[in-house]
Amino acid sequence: MTCSHAAGHNENTSPVVSLNLDAGPASPESMPPAPSTDCTDQLIKIMNEKIMMLDGAMGTMIQEHELSEDDFRGTRFADWSQDLKGNNDLLTLTRPDIIRDIHLAFARSGSDIVSTNTFNANKISQADYGMEALAYELNYRAAELVREAADQIASEDPSRRIFVAGALGPTNRTASLSPDVNDPGFRNVTFDDLVETYDEALRGLIDGGADLIMVETIFDTLNAKAAIYAIMRFFDEVGRRWPVMISGTITDASGRTLSGQTPEAFWHSIRHIKPLAVGFNCALGVEDMRPHIQAVSDIADTFISVYPNAGLPNAFGGYDDTPEHMATHLGDFAKSGLVNIVGGCCGTTPSHIQAIRDAVIPHKPRNIPEPSTALTLSGLEPLNFNDVTGFVNVGERTNVAGSIKFAKLVREGAYPEAVEIARQQVINGAQIVDVNMDDAMLDGVEAMRTFLFLVSSEPDIARVPMMVDSSKWEIVIEGLKCLQGRSIVNSISLKEGEEELITHAREAMRFGAGVVVMAFDEDGQADSYDRMIEICTKTYKVLTQKAGFPPEDIVFDPNIFPIATGIKEHDNFSKDYIAAVETIKKEMPLTHTSGGLSNMSFSFRGNNAVREAMHSVFLFHAIKAGLDMAIVNAGQLAVYEDIPKDLRDRVEDVVLNRREDAAERLLEVADQAVSGAKAQKEDLSWREKPVASRLEHALVRGITDYIVEDTEEARQQFARPLEVIEGPLMDGMNVVGDLFGSGKMFLPQVVKSARVMKQAVAYLQPYLEADKSSTEKKGKIVMATVKGDVHDIGKNIVGVVLQCNGYEVIDLGVMVPYGKIIETAKRENANIIGLSGLITPSLEEMCTVAREMTRAGMDVPLLIGGATTSKAHTAVKVAPNYEHPVIHVLDASRSVGVASKLLSSTRSDDLVKEIAAEYDAIRDKHAGKDGMRNIVSIDDARQNTVGIDWSNYTPPTPTFTGLKTFESYDLADIVDRIDWTPFFRTWDLAGTYPRIMDDDVVGEAARSLKADADAMLEKIISEKWLTARAVIGFWPANSNGDDVQIYGTDGKNAHIADVHFLRQQMSKSSKRANMCLADFVAPADSGVTDWIGGFAVTAGIGAEERAKAFEDANDDYSSIMLKALADRFAEAFAEHMHERVRKEFWGYAAEESLENAQLIAEAYDGIRPAPGYPACPDHTEKRTLFELLNAEDNAGMALTESFAMTPAASVSGYYFAHPESAYFGIGRIGPDQVADYAERKGMDLQETERWLAPNLGYTPEI
Repeated sequence: MTCSHAAGHNENTSPVVSLNLDAGPASPESMPPAPSTDCTDQLIKIMNEKIMMLDGAMGTMIQEHELSEDDFRGTRFADWSQDLKGNNDLLTLTRPDIIRDIHLAFARSGSDIVSTNTFNANKISQADYGMEALAYELNYRAAELVREAADQIASEDPSRRIFVAGALGPTNRTASLSPDVNDPGFRNVTFDDLVETYDEALRGLIDGGADLIMVETIFDTLNAKAAIYAIMRFFDEVGRRWPVMISGTITDASGRTLSGQTPEAFWHSIRHIKPLAVGFNCALGVEDMRPHIQAVSDIADTFISVYPNAGLPNAFGGYDDTPEHMATHLGDFAKSGLVNIVGGCCGTTPSHIQAIRDAVIPHKPRNIPEPSTALTLSGLEPLNFNDVTGFVNVGERTNVAGSIKFAKLVREGAYPEAVEIARQQVINGAQIVDVNMDDAMLDGVEAMRTFLFLVSSEPDIARVPMMVDSSKWEIVIEGLKCLQGRSIVNSISLKEGEEELITHAREAMRFGAGVVVMAFDEDGQADSYDRMIEICTKTYKVLTQKAGFPPEDIVFDPNIFPIATGIKEHDNFSKDYIAAVETIKKEMPLTHTSGGLSNMSFSFRGNNAVREAMHSVFLFHAIKAGLDMAIVNAGQLAVYEDIPKDLRDRVEDVVLNRREDAAERLLEVADQAVSGAKAQKEDLSWREKPVASRLEHALVRGITDYIVEDTEEARQQFARPLEVIEGPLMDGMNVVGDLFGSGKMFLPQVVKSARVMKQAVAYLQPYLEADKSSTEKKGKIVMATVKGDVHDIGKNIVGVVLQCNGYEVIDLGVMVPYGKIIETAKRENANIIGLSGLITPSLEEMCTVAREMTRAGMDVPLLIGGATTSKAHTAVKVAPNYEHPVIHVLDASRSVGVASKLLSSTRSDDLVKEIAAEYDAIRDKHAGKDGMRNIVSIDDARQNTVGIDWSNYTPPTPTFTGLKTFESYDLADIVDRIDWTPFFRTWDLAGTYPRIMDDDVVGEAARSLKADADAMLEKIISEKWLTARAVIGFWPANSNGDDVQIYGTDGKNAHIADVHFLRQQMSKSSKRANMCLADFVAPADSGVTDWIGGFAVTAGIGAEERAKAFEDANDDYSSIMLKALADRFAEAFAEHMHERVRKEFWGYAAEESLENAQLIAEAYDGIRPAPGYPACPDHTEKRTLFELLNAEDNAGMALTESFAMTPAASVSGYYFAHPESAYFGIGRIGPDQVADYAERKGMDLQETERWLAPNLGYTPEI
């Protein structure tokens, strides 16, 4: 396969082989079409007998050659204006020898199917290199190369045939997803663009001799559907088929594609191509792939393929799963009868393929299940028409012809509000959403596209299939081009004759859509039972016998007409329709039936009560006759049994035409009918349950409204107040713990539960004291943020979670010296100590705490956590200082399990042994690394600077020099600059905002958390809970080596300070600089006057006091929330101030106009690096920055002895304006630079090494 994300090394590089052609595309004469013969039957025969082998990772093998830019260019592209290194597909033309050898290596290792090197060989992806015109040639030559390798293998072993798989990759654009988080309806590629792109690549592959086509690594199903459309159109054009393989990609643990589909929904969206095989590849390691392969293997009536990565990428971008590991697991896949085709993706080599082949070859291939004859549609999730699903409701309110409100919103362009109507339809039970944009005042094509793109970005709507409804075929087609799921067209008919019906049906088939067929022909609409059956029978024959349309995908609508109109000819309409449904289901096998329900009650428009009753009665009888679905207002259906008997009888008389006076009798009671559609009210039925159940409900849902009265009621039922805690309250918290542990609750909800628990316990406290009782705890844990660090949000969350699970937590707060930690743990007889830290100096302080615990003779376990901590650092740096258990805890969700095992008499030893063995392995691995191996001398690094041409650059002059302060900055001005993604990570909710709001796993928790945050945000701003202050400054400056000299602003140009920076020392090519921030300031000897800026901003003034008030009120949730929001405000303030600097105060980007997402993505000129972060990791440099800014007086900010900033919600750093300035990481540095740096700073070497410890590429002498 051709996915290319792995790395490796090989000293043997073959000589360059280049074609003597111009840089433009080759002539058609040099690429004569050589299509292969149809090998479908042969492949099917082989796969019925054995499991076939795919190849492995082309990209991995290419990277092992360590090719240069010249290799990629060859002679033909030597003068190409853009860098070409990384364009692996181009190597087919410039290094065909390497590509052919890779194909041969995989074939010789056992691959039966070898894929072309064409993962990005399409004009959309090649546009990155300006090589769009080469797309056809790249595909042609790639197929030709595999064909040559296949022929060579056949000549070596005539018994073997290698099949050439022409690979169509996903392109680097997505048709279902917006690249702009602020505009979910935007797309940077159209369906038509993709179809033409795939068509060109496909023709190259076919003409080059591909035996089969492989659409692979599909993360957006709409892209795949465009490829399928192009393939099916091509097959129709040439009059034959080639075998097609389809392979999707599950991107993470959610079990969905990037565009949100489940494996089952994915299969139903692409099965219309009738693929030879379907499966998944890439993204996940082999263990994680199994449930998804199992899911599609259970339902797909074709062969199953799987080719996973060699694990997930490691810290260095490589892949760690060995051939033996992958072979073991894929062998088990085969043993379990799950697969027919097996191979490898990223990181897999011929050795992997050989091992996998040996593991699967003894097992029989999977048996293909019987084909399903049910209609199955899909959105993000599948909808199966079967006895379990029953009758299907199609939401009708997103129809401009049927809903005045929806039509008005669409005409006014109020699409967000229009989308809400679709959401309400789904909430109210619609299993399909009908969308119609037929309105004379609308551009129907544009309206359909806009609305469906927006709906596609709303997972709670997009999970259901869409019905694309229009009388205009161009609107229907536009709708189908927007939907990744298996949709349904409403409608086609014989109205314009057989030819048009067949054309429309075949076009729908290319999109994989089902069709609603109206009972309409050239003579008009069917208005009687006989006409309904006549037209439907004729249409059925045309579709199944002439168009080749699957009968299970046909949905007949025999026409629902209004009844009780006063016109006698209308009286039998509903009765005829119901009879026609029954006949269609009997005489037209596998088809389905539907209808527009609201039509039948049209004569009672304005009287919702009667209409609801008519709809309910009609459906009751039609469903019994076999009606499968209907377009309804899902929120306005009366329950048949709830309709008053007199009204129901009169409605049935009308629907079934049982009396001549039925309409008149219904009119007599119409004004008395009461609508069953009530406004939804808060459900308080739980208040009627026993008090223990009420307490559990309140704890699980975080409801504090009734906790005091319920706790008091419970207290009166028990002999002692302690029994209330140990009984119903702990029972409820155990439910919370179980839900949290199983992933059905998330941290924000758990913290709310803790608030309820704390308030209940606070109410009971006086009674507990009077009873001289206390709660028995599972264990006592002392927690602290180490000395020098003021960050405590994560620690507080862990504390709450532990308390929820019955542990007593003694929280010492922040900036806690090791003496207090040890003293408290001894005094309280603590069972565990937990340390937290955020800034890098905290890592060294944790080592100090561990050493001091040893000296104090302690033996309790030590837990390590915090954003900058890691398992590797804990094993290598912290654990060796303490002989008792030292365990890194990744996040709050794992803290309970670790604490529970450590304090268990039966499980502790096993955990300690397991951790010890794991950490020994980590230390051994670390010891085996030569940290200096890829580090060059600092002198050599300084010869490889960024190399800016200062002679052709005039630095912009700031609008002022010196300092500018901002007091009580209005938070309302910076709230729009908040980056919400880190906020959710604070609460252990993984995902990117705003996509996290619709995540299937954590979406509900994220939405609830965001709603609480917004509510507090409003109070923070309106009630001025927090005060924001800032100071910025600009000074004349020049670089002097790796330092920046800062001059005074009084006109004397006096040298007032030096800012010291570090330089990258990793080995790099001459084209990649060893960067230092000083490179972005003009050197002193250049004669150029340059500038540097500085800033210090805080939004945390007042946060600690108010957070303490929340904690005193037993409201940890609000305390943590406030601190988290203060952090977000501080970062947003820094973003906002930098924006003003660029546009106003330095003014070098006055015309800049960027959205928040672009600012978060740093799409601007200039940078604002901060001391302590990757480009300048030395925290001690903050001292100089704070002195220059006089930050304590000007912004109310101070530094701790570990150079953490207070208030905690603060940010500081430098401003650089040069357009080439960029963020980077220093990485590992050598002793020569550290010694030089210490000398420049006038700092003790050992002290310097302590502060730079995370960046040292060597072990300092002690």
